Amino acid sequence: MLDSIHPHWLDDFFAAQDASFDDPRFAGLGLEAVLPRAEAAVARGRRDIAIAGYRAWIGANAGAPQGFAAWFNLGVELAQAGDHGNAITAYRNALLLKPDLHQAAVNLGLALEAAGQPDAALAAWQQALQPDDARITLLNHRGRLLELRGALEEAVAALRSSLLIDPHQPDVLQHFTHLRQRICAWPILEPEIPGLGLEELCLNAGPLGALALFDDVALQTRIAAGWVARKVPAAPERLAPEGGYRHDRIRLGYLSSDFCRHAMSFLIAEVLERHDRAQFEVFGYCSSPEDGSDIRARVIAALDHHVKVTALSEEDVARRIRADEIDILIDLNGLTRGARLGALRWKPAPVMATWLGYIGPVPVPELDWLICDARTIPAETAPLYAPAPLALPGLYQANDAQPIALPEVSRAEEGLPEDAFVFCNFSHYYKITEEMWGAWMEILRQVPGSVLWLVDDNPPGRRNLLARAAAAGIPPARLVFAARVDPARYRARLALGDLFLDTTPYNAGTVASDALRMGLPILTLSGQAFASRMAGSLLAAIGLPEGITTSRADYIARAVALATQPALHARAKAALAGDAWMRTLGDTATFTARLEASLRGVMRRG
Repeated sequence: MLDSIHPHWLDDFFAAQDASFDDPRFAGLGLEAVLPRAEAAVARGRRDIAIAGYRAWIGANAGAPQGFAAWFNLGVELAQAGDHGNAITAYRNALLLKPDLHQAAVNLGLALEAAGQPDAALAAWQQALQPDDARITLLNHRGRLLELRGALEEAVAALRSSLLIDPHQPDVLQHFTHLRQRICAWPILEPEIPGLGLEELCLNAGPLGALALFDDVALQTRIAAGWVARKVPAAPERLAPEGGYRHDRIRLGYLSSDFCRHAMSFLIAEVLERHDRAQFEVFGYCSSPEDGSDIRARVIAALDHHVKVTALSEEDVARRIRADEIDILIDLNGLTRGARLGALRWKPAPVMATWLGYIGPVPVPELDWLICDARTIPAETAPLYAPAPLALPGLYQANDAQPIALPEVSRAEEGLPEDAFVFCNFSHYYKITEEMWGAWMEILRQVPGSVLWLVDDNPPGRRNLLARAAAAGIPPARLVFAARVDPARYRARLALGDLFLDTTPYNAGTVASDALRMGLPILTLSGQAFASRMAGSLLAAIGLPEGITTSRADYIARAVALATQPALHARAKAALAGDAWMRTLGDTATFTARLEASLRGVMRRG
């Protein structure tokens, strides 16, 4: 028996530079003799030898009871090698020999997905035989892939089925809740899952979803802190010297996954260009997709050092930042997709701030500052935030004042009535709450003949909004849905609206700035949290504070007044006319100087 487990020829086989798939010596050999040698080959970088070993064993042991395990292990190694086609065959063979091998069903679906066969992946997971604990995994993968494919209602159904088996799954609860926000499946916080309490559902709503659900800074912080604790463990050491460095110029680093055709880049491009190079040396740590866009090329050109970190581990990203001796690191993601929070936990720079990407608490202990302004985070709520608020003078939001070439647009082309008052909102549907929708329907009732112009975000969301409008007595003709278009056309058509009805508790940010630039007045409802005060900050900065309300009743009354009193509406339009935007929100030179002054104020010098 000892010789069958430790035959000398087998050691030679796995040590060879080349190995044959056809080796009769494997006949009758237990798979347990192959497993540790295959693992050792992979560990030393010879996955090809491990694959050869499994194939040789399979070829010499047809019908062996361990065949299903050999095929499964072969599939794993082939998938890791990027050979998804042969991995699919291996997993299918494993399932032929053991149909209830749910691990093979999971991996088969993943291999099919990687091979560009999402429908086959979904079918594999749907057809798999599995006990409840494995069924949860399959349902969660189905939900994830259905969401990626835009089948949002089906994704919700898959995740609901998973939660009915086990309601205590934080990640599933987060996706389930946010998907329901995206399709306006109201009420969001009544999912009717046995065993799931309201508090648990709220606390696992996820950082992004929480901004649109709760105007409660303490609750937002608690939700975000729980997510960070679960997802981003502390690093074993702190890399940056606490006292800082001493450089002739401040080394300013920006960390982002959005240096591409993303709202972040459209906001920050000119700031990067305008940084005072006599005082600042600008680094960009970039894990953004290579999308070939003009805005990506512009951002990269504006950096003194463009450092690609996409392929680096979190630790390696942190060590690269430390090696560059960055004085101040600004994270541009916060708690959004693509964030490199694990790198931040190594504290790679003596001063670290988060800005623009996530408009709420980012309770990563190593962060020092949350960049805001005195209106978005007033002094009375500042103690509720983590990290500590760093209020810029004036406005917190960067903007790009470069000229934009706009196409000709018309109401007729957009399906809008020529003579109607056009209320509009171009935010994602997840920002629309049941309460907000009710206010909009009341506004439409009080302004006969008016229409509400919305983005066509997703089909089930559109259907749900139309159904809710019908239930409120608003016919479908009074809702107009705009297709998604390129940035230039999107901006141009904003000028066709009469009044932008903002969402709360998660206001429009970039879209609000674009609307004001195009002369479109905004009506917002400001609350307590940063996210609910963004548009108010913009309106105050541009000189249109009349657009800021603080109660639902005032919001409705102000919207109706603007739509029914032409002189009042004309005054709002006049406030945005001419160079109003360029003198205020678009004065990027002054903004950059204010930002730099604030950064110098928190600088640490060794």
